[in-house]
Amino acid sequence: MRGTTKLVLLLGWLGYGLLPWYLVERASLVSFGWLNGYPFGRAGTALALSLSGEAPWLLPAGLALVAATVASGLRDEKIVARILILAGMAGIALFFAQGFAIGIRGQGIPGLAALLGGAGAAQPGMGAGAFLCILSLLLLLCHGLAYRGYCRGDLFTTSAIGIIVLLIGLFIFFPVVTVLESALIDQDGAFALSAFTSRFFDSSIWGLGCLTSNTNCGVAWNTLFLAVLCGVITTLLGLACALLILRTGMPGKRVMRALTVLPIITPPFVIGLALILLFGRSGMVSNLMYEWFDIPRSRWIYGLPGVLLAQVLAFAPIAFLVLIGVVQGISPSLEEASQTLGAKPWQTFRTVTWPLLRPGLANAFLLGFVESMADFGNPLVLGGNYEVLSTKIFFAVVGASHNQGQAAVLAIVLLGFTLGAFWVQQRWLGDKSYTTVTGKGDSGLPTPLPRRVSWLAGLVILPWVALTFVIYVVILIGGFVKAMGRDYTPTLEHYRTGFSIDWSRGLFFEGAAWDSFFTTIKIAAISAPLTAVIGLITAYLLTRQRFAGRHALEFATMLSFAIPGTVIGVAYILAFNVPPIEITGTGLILVLAFVFRNMPVGVRSGIAGLSQIDKSLDEASTTLRARSFTTLWRIMLPLLKPALVSALVYSFVRAMTAVSAVIFLVSAEYNLATAYIVGRVEAGEFGLAIAYSSVLIVFMAFGIGLIQLGVGERKLGRRKVVALNSSVSDPISQGAAS
Repeated sequence: MRGTTKLVLLLGWLGYGLLPWYLVERASLVSFGWLNGYPFGRAGTALALSLSGEAPWLLPAGLALVAATVASGLRDEKIVARILILAGMAGIALFFAQGFAIGIRGQGIPGLAALLGGAGAAQPGMGAGAFLCILSLLLLLCHGLAYRGYCRGDLFTTSAIGIIVLLIGLFIFFPVVTVLESALIDQDGAFALSAFTSRFFDSSIWGLGCLTSNTNCGVAWNTLFLAVLCGVITTLLGLACALLILRTGMPGKRVMRALTVLPIITPPFVIGLALILLFGRSGMVSNLMYEWFDIPRSRWIYGLPGVLLAQVLAFAPIAFLVLIGVVQGISPSLEEASQTLGAKPWQTFRTVTWPLLRPGLANAFLLGFVESMADFGNPLVLGGNYEVLSTKIFFAVVGASHNQGQAAVLAIVLLGFTLGAFWVQQRWLGDKSYTTVTGKGDSGLPTPLPRRVSWLAGLVILPWVALTFVIYVVILIGGFVKAMGRDYTPTLEHYRTGFSIDWSRGLFFEGAAWDSFFTTIKIAAISAPLTAVIGLITAYLLTRQRFAGRHALEFATMLSFAIPGTVIGVAYILAFNVPPIEITGTGLILVLAFVFRNMPVGVRSGIAGLSQIDKSLDEASTTLRARSFTTLWRIMLPLLKPALVSALVYSFVRAMTAVSAVIFLVSAEYNLATAYIVGRVEAGEFGLAIAYSSVLIVFMAFGIGLIQLGVGERKLGRRKVVALNSSVSDPISQGAAS
């Protein structure tokens, strides 16, 4: 293990003594790459700047590395561990103290800056040298804890916990605290608890006028009611679809699976736009109903029904992606044992299958609930007079009033609802065991669904699939006509405007949309694997390791998901527009926003999958003297392929289609597809917006196929055929069997 510690020390000295410490725009010959837009920094390492007296506050981090280097040569492991812990803790504390105390002029903590020897001085944002140095100090601290026996002395486990905690602290807690602290500040910038109280208890948030008088309810109750409905409906739809695909022999399953996943690869406001074109006052369906049946045109699509319909169409695929892996992981031998004891199919489903689905159901509901709460595009397009928290926050930030304090209070309400849902989920699951993957042979056949469940699932799924099909026909046609709803003359003008290619000068992409398209692909290709890796490692630590603060870490992983993307975008601007982390306007801030915004999906998918895998597999690997990293790589990861696919697909698609979180973060150099589409919608160019969306849908479908092909399926040693019991009159299964 000492060899690994020495490698970490080498990394730290590389950052402290060889690489430039600060980021200064276009000032170095060494490029930091397209991802940042900055070079490594000015020609000055921390060692050189501190010894020359130009930045004496950088010296303490070097002294911590010196102490750790001396300790690495000692023989007594207890002394080595103690020195590494002290050096790591002191180095990290002093690193962040000088970083936040000495910023640009007029910012920072004057008293602390003077104590560190930097009174009146200034420093720009930190660069690659600072990054490697803080990473090294953190790993040294984690290694010291491992030498003391924490987490059974496993270096990978302690290091993974330390890195996850640091990342969550920097890129979730720090931005959120930065924006939420404004809830306690009045219009003059002074601390005022009364300002928070008056904002929090405002009648526009908690009013019950819809029950006591003929007025609207508060925005908090509107949001909660919508989120509960969305969570329940999306979970049931996802479960019905997963059961039909995996437990029946119904024809057309591939087509149904493709249609159910299509909404997740579509910008959400495009679904809202398609619903307006169908069911709006001048929509196609409204016109047909008026002409054929004399049903008056109405605006029913605007408000709760329209927003709920759009959210169900957009978020049900997320529940399906979570639940299909859970249904797949249920051991057929348990259901066969139930039938051997004389239970009928319905009784087996109710007493065996349904209880084993509880982790997946709970996680699917939580994701649907949180997605509905944080959704911004659909309520903005279809909300009408039905206000929700996300849109009210948006207008508080960018509206004429520009009330940042009110936006922060609304974000706190939203966060409280999400944490309440998380607590309810934990209470419902309890401490029961849901293990079904044990490592033992299982050649049983999945039990066919009871007839009533098959019929009910089919009746629920078919309207959903049919409406999804119609919506995508509208989206497809909209890119090939001059003006959807007014002029149906066929044209390719929208695609030529956005994606034309000039072959006369070679391969020259001259369409207006190419720059944003290629930038979006780069950002998504980098952020998706990072999101999946960080999410699954975090899920493994939360479910397979025991350490202090485990529940707090699980709560922290949901924090970024609980706050709407508009708040995350504003928080990132406020937190990372000034030193010590100065990355606003770069591609890096987009990657970080996507990674930590979407990480909870990887965490929840991983937890749902790991809850089915027996811990005896971990114990067997440990008995064979495998380290936790080997266990995770060789044992857990192959069994977590459904969760890995879910995390990769979701994070890739969200990076391609997200609007709210990045609308404030894009720049002229790093403009994304969704920001470009929103701009076209605002300009009234609906045809170009729909055409661009169609291109994104096709590309993302191709990307999802590559992800599934690359990851593959987990091998559980089970037969894939659904058992067709002649005593069960399942019409779908019997039709497939005949």
